[in-house]
Amino acid sequence: MVSLLPEFLRVLLWMFGVLAFGVSSLQAISGNITEDPTKILQKYLSLDKKGVRLEASSWQVVRPFVAWMEEPVWGHVVVISQFEVVDDVSQWEILDGLEAKIPVIFEVLGTMYWKKATFVYDPHREIQYFHIQAVQDRWQIIGPQLPPHVGRQRLIDFVRWTELNESVLERKALLNSLKQQLELKIEKDVQK
Repeated sequence: MVSLLPEFLRVLLWMFGVLAFGVSSLQAISGNITEDPTKILQKYLSLDKKGVRLEASSWQVVRPFVAWMEEPVWGHVVVISQFEVVDDVSQWEILDGLEAKIPVIFEVLGTMYWKKATFVYDPHREIQYFHIQAVQDRWQIIGPQLPPHVGRQRLIDFVRWTELNESVLERKALLNSLKQQLELKIEKDVQK
């Protein structure tokens, strides 16, 4: 048990760091309509990649950026390596002066399913158009409401933390297998 303690503390400190960074950096981005709307999108997606929507208690960190009031329970997580917010306005779909659809390109590695605790490796490029609109005097993301798009290493850390806190042996074994699936794909990517 002593050997697991440093790993658990590392994951716990990392989680507190993400939440602290997310809350403190919200102040740096006002979302005012005089600012570039891609800043809001970039911040939302950066926090999502760091896993703030993996738990119901932490999704409130991104609440100021979105128009929806609740985060649904997702049965899966899209695992990504990176994303790019297209800041070239000529590629946007401008709906009017205070509303646009901005493309975001995700480099998807696969999908992780919670119920079966499996990772399906399926690398591809995904393009989503985020609907941004001025709501009162702030930019907000109107849609789409996608499942979490989380970086792989963050997801591995989250699964490891969940495994450490799991008391049911069957579920603990499933989580360990899931962690190994996610880690194995990293090793294969590095070898290429």
